[in-house]
Amino acid sequence: MSKQKLVLFCTLVVLTIVTSVFPQSPKRSEVPDKYKWNLSDMYPNLSDWQADIKKVESSINDFASYKGKLGESSQNLLNALNSYFGLLKTFYKAGTYASNLSNEDVRISENQALLQQLSSVGTKFGETASFFEPEILTIPKEKIETFFKEKPGLEVYSMYIDNIQRLRPHTLSEAEEKILASFGLIAGNQNTVYSIFADGEKPNPKITLSDGKEVELSPSVYTGVRTIENRDDRKKVFEAFFNSYGDFKNTLGANLVGKVKKDWVYAKDKKYNTSLEYALNGDNLPPTVYTTLIDQVNKSLPTLYRFLDLKKRMLGVDELHYYDLYTPLVKKVDLKFTVEEGQQTILDALKPMNSEYLATVKKSFDNRWIDFIPTEGKRSGAYSSGSAYDVHPYILMNWNDDYESVSTLAHEMGHTMHSYYSNSNQPFPKADYSTFVAEIASTINETLLNNYMVAKAKSDEEKLFLLGSYLDLLRTTIFRQTSFAEFELEIHKRIEQGQPLTGDDLCNIYYDIVKKYYGQDAGHCVVDPYIQYEWAYIPHFMGYTYYVFQYSTSLIYATAFAEKIVNEGTPAVDNFYKILKGGGSKYAVELIKDAGIDPLSSEPFELTMKKMNKVMDQIEEILNK
Repeated sequence: MSKQKLVLFCTLVVLTIVTSVFPQSPKRSEVPDKYKWNLSDMYPNLSDWQADIKKVESSINDFASYKGKLGESSQNLLNALNSYFGLLKTFYKAGTYASNLSNEDVRISENQALLQQLSSVGTKFGETASFFEPEILTIPKEKIETFFKEKPGLEVYSMYIDNIQRLRPHTLSEAEEKILASFGLIAGNQNTVYSIFADGEKPNPKITLSDGKEVELSPSVYTGVRTIENRDDRKKVFEAFFNSYGDFKNTLGANLVGKVKKDWVYAKDKKYNTSLEYALNGDNLPPTVYTTLIDQVNKSLPTLYRFLDLKKRMLGVDELHYYDLYTPLVKKVDLKFTVEEGQQTILDALKPMNSEYLATVKKSFDNRWIDFIPTEGKRSGAYSSGSAYDVHPYILMNWNDDYESVSTLAHEMGHTMHSYYSNSNQPFPKADYSTFVAEIASTINETLLNNYMVAKAKSDEEKLFLLGSYLDLLRTTIFRQTSFAEFELEIHKRIEQGQPLTGDDLCNIYYDIVKKYYGQDAGHCVVDPYIQYEWAYIPHFMGYTYYVFQYSTSLIYATAFAEKIVNEGTPAVDNFYKILKGGGSKYAVELIKDAGIDPLSSEPFELTMKKMNKVMDQIEEILNK
C-alpha cells in the first residue's frame, strides 16, 4: 500500500474513461437487478461518497503535520501510520465506487467528473505523502526496533516498515536521489519512441491472400490472421510481417539496447549487482526465482517437443513450422451457457475446494457482487477489484453466453476469492498481495474448470477442443513467456558485462533461443529465419523490465497447486488457504512455501509437466480410436 500504488490506482481509475464499449447492447435499465452489481454496499447514495472524499481531503493537511516528527517517538510514528493508512483505505473504497460507477456507462459525464475529482484528491494526497517513506527510512534500525517494543500496535505495519527499511543499502543521499529522480523525465523515452514507430509510423506490409483479399498487416491484424486456415497464407503472413521488422532491426535494436543500458545505469546507481536484482527487489524476490524458472523450463523442453509432434500429427503436416503454432489443434466447439448455467458450472467445477470456498462463491452470485451483462456504454473486458477493504470485491463481466464467459468468470472469481479472504483475515496494511502471487488463485480456478469440463464432455470433439485449448495455454504461457525471459536476461547480461550489443546481436540471441525451445535441430519444428526479428514485435521488452516471467511462474505454481488439490484433497486445500488468507503478511516466496510448494525447487515444474503430459495422453487416446 505504498504511495507508488496510490499513484497507480489513480491512473487506473482515470483510464477507465477511455475504454471501449459494446455496440448494440441493451440499455442498463432493461437488465434485471440480479445481473447487476450492487454498489450501494459501498455507498447508499452519492452524498455518502462525497462525504468520504471531503473527509480525505480535509485530513490530508492534518497528516502533513507529522512531517519531520516521525522519529521523535513511537507514538508519533504510530499516529502517522494510522492516519496514512486510514486515508488510503477510504480513498481506495471511494476509488472503487467511482471507477465501477463510471464503467457502467462511460458516456455519462457526471460519473467521469467523479473520477476527475478523485484523481485531484489523490494527486494532492500523493504529493503531501511524498515525505513519508523517505523519512521512515532515515529512522535508524535500532530506534525502529525500540519503537516496536514500546508500541505493540506498530506490528500491524511491520511489513510496510520492513519494505522501506530493507531498501536502506540501496538508498542514496538526498541530493543523489534528486539527481537520479530527475532522469525520470527521459527514463521512458525508448518505450515512447518504440510505441510511436511500431504502432504508427512503421510501414505495414501488404499481402494478397489465396482468396484474392489484400491485407495490410498491422500488429492487430496480424494477431487475427496468424491462425488463418490456409497454410500458404499463414506462411505468407508470418514472412511478410516479421521481415517488415527486420527492415528496421538496427534502429529498433539501438532503441532496445538504450533501454537495457538505462536499466543497468539505474541498477548500478542504486547499488545493485544486476538489473535483475533491482527489478525483483520491489517484491523482495530472490534472483534465483527467475533463474530457476529458466533452468527448469529448459529441462522440461522434451514435454514441449512432445506437444509439437502431437500438433504436427493433428494438423496432418509432414513438417511443422513456426507459422503453424497458432493454428488451433481442433475446431472450436460452440458451447452455450446462460449466466445461471455458468454459475452452476463453476460451483460444480470448484467442488475440490472446501465448502467455505463454495459458500463464498455462491454468496458473490446471490449478493450481487458481479455485473454481468454488456449494456450500452459499458466498459469492455472483465476485471476483479478488491480495493473496497471493508465491503467485498466486485467483478465486471461482459457475458456472451459462451464457454469463454464461464472461463473468464472462473478466473476473475479466483482474484475475488483471494481479495475476499485476504481482506477478511489481514489488517488493511497487510491485506494487499504481491503481483507474484496474484494470478495463482485465478489460474487454479481455470484449471479446475477445465478438469470438470473435460470429465463432463458430451463428445470426443468437445473433449478435444477443451484439451487442445488448455495445451495451447500451457505452450504460450509457460514456454513462450520463459523464452522471452531468457532473452531478456541474456541481453541485460551482455550490457552488464560491457559487451557490445547491436541489432544483429539481438537477432542472433533471440533466434538461438527460439530454435532451442522449439527443437529445430531435432526436427520438431522448423523455425524459419525471419523469426529472428520477432523480438522487435514484443512490446514488453520496451515497456517493462523483468516482468513477463511472472506469467509463467503464476501458471506453473497454480497448475502444481491444482494438481495437489485434486490428488491430495483437503490437506492441499487447507495449505492453499495460507496464500488466500495471507495477503501481504509475508513476502510472496514465503507464502508459497507455507502453502506447500517451494518455488526454488523442481516440484512445481515436475507437477506441471506431469499435468501437460496427462493432457496429451488424453488427446492421443482419443486420436487412437
